Amino acid sequence: MNSASFTVGTTASVIVPADNINRTVYLHVLGNGSVYIGGSNVTAANGMATEKHAVPFELHLPAGQPLYAIVAADTQEVRVLTPDVD
Repeated sequence: MNSASFTVGTTASVIVPADNINRTVYLHVLGNGSVYIGGSNVTAANGMATEKHAVPFELHLPAGQPLYAIVAADTQEVRVLTPDVD
């Protein structure tokens, strides 16, 4: 497994780059607010919300698809766990 930590702000940023295989990704929010995930057009209004104190969020990411994250205000830290298959 690969572990990474990202500080997510109010501009959508890649937290899981695209790969050539399907993957199961685990996300855990460390800050006090919500982090919204989705595609390159993700916003706080259209993204899928993840929150602190929830169990790690499990997501199945199709091959060729990156995952972006954004917050509505300030910044939040997100931990990401992805399979190490290369």
